Amino acid sequence: MGLIIVVINAIISVLTLTVVIYTLLRLILDPYHPVVNTLGQIIEPLLTSIRKRIPPIGGLDFSPLILIIGLQLLGSLIVTLLRSLV
Repeated sequence: MGLIIVVINAIISVLTLTVVIYTLLRLILDPYHPVVNTLGQIIEPLLTSIRKRIPPIGGLDFSPLILIIGLQLLGSLIVTLLRSLV
């Protein structure tokens, strides 16, 4: 059970880091840069579903922050459920 918890924590950490990197690269690089496009194929579907429910406020897009918080909450919930099964 411990290995599953470590894998889940690693997946959540990688996804969180990917969201942060994608958000920063989107500000710096050309939107058609291959790295931005590749990360966008992974992250944009998740961000789009959040943007449908919470539009940008005052020109600021909070969807990456909401996604990171959601990922962390989901990871904590899954780990807590797994630990309660032991």
